[in-house]
Amino acid sequence: MRVVFDTNVVISALVFGGRIAWLRSAWTTRAVIPIICKQTTEELLRVLAFPKFRLTREDREALLADYLPYAEIVKLTRERPPLPEPCRDRDDAVFLDLAIAAQCDGIVSGDTDISVLRSSAPCVIWSVTEMQRHLKA
Repeated sequence: MRVVFDTNVVISALVFGGRIAWLRSAWTTRAVIPIICKQTTEELLRVLAFPKFRLTREDREALLADYLPYAEIVKLTRERPPLPEPCRDRDDAVFLDLAIAAQCDGIVSGDTDISVLRSSAPCVIWSVTEMQRHLKA
């Protein structure tokens, strides 16, 4: 399964683990292939550097080494498709653009601004729990 993970899902899996610790195993065993692009990777780097996480540069590099090697890189074109309504956060557009460009199976998100687009998005949008159920099916 090829999916676009929004940044909060990746951060949760890498930094906190907890109820979604299984996700790291899913991408390392290739049950799930994360789809990334330059913009989503830049956002991940920016968020991992937030002071609230108290991660050293070495910590961040180690976390990225547990994610990036398992990801497929897709280059986004300059032309962006129109966003589905009601897209409340323009910053979320990159995840939709990436899912469309990669022709992936869907987006996995915990972000309500993305989840609200389920009925109008050009691809499937799952919560982490929904994706886990889909993998087991």
